Amino acid sequence: MLERRYQRLQEVLNWRQPDLTVLTEDVHKPHNISAIIRTCDAVGVFEIHSVNFTDELLTYSQVAKGSEKWVHIQTHTEIKTAITYLQQRGFQVYAAHLSDVSIDYRQIDYTRPTGILLGAEKWGVSEEAAELVDGHLIIPMVGMVQSLNVSVAAAVILFEAMRQRQAAGFYDQVRLDPETYQRVIFEWSYPDLAAIYREKGETYPPLGPEGEIL
Repeated sequence: MLERRYQRLQEVLNWRQPDLTVLTEDVHKPHNISAIIRTCDAVGVFEIHSVNFTDELLTYSQVAKGSEKWVHIQTHTEIKTAITYLQQRGFQVYAAHLSDVSIDYRQIDYTRPTGILLGAEKWGVSEEAAELVDGHLIIPMVGMVQSLNVSVAAAVILFEAMRQRQAAGFYDQVRLDPETYQRVIFEWSYPDLAAIYREKGETYPPLGPEGEIL
């Protein structure tokens, strides 16, 4: 482990936002989910959630550019379970969804723990999901089209969330708990070795200031 590489991993992990996430509902096109993951990595999202019919999440590595290695992906079998999971952890969950109660995405306070629900490419979020979330958001448009590609919409919303959080100083301090931080930095630094430790059920060893195993 080169010291420069280890410092870069620490820098990225220091910026991760454990209370900002995306929940996808049947976003099944690999290039879209890959682009969403890449944007999540770019703005410091620590973990994303996904509900798919097959309970699988396929990605195009050419689009994700390896970012799927840095963003944890948690899958759920039902949309109700996924939304409830986030809400019980204090997240406000907003669906990108056009309705009578939709508000401009810039009016949301993203400094609160926030989950953004994005629906299937053709149909959007389901009626069930629309009823379960805490609110609906829209991206105002002045052209002929009524909606953006799902991955583009994710980018627009997430970079607004990043702007608000940067202004509030959220990226100026480590926001992961120490236990999670130490676990992830080891897995990022030594992925093959981490897999061996997990298979054996053993605890990861601590790392030194230059990323060396102590």
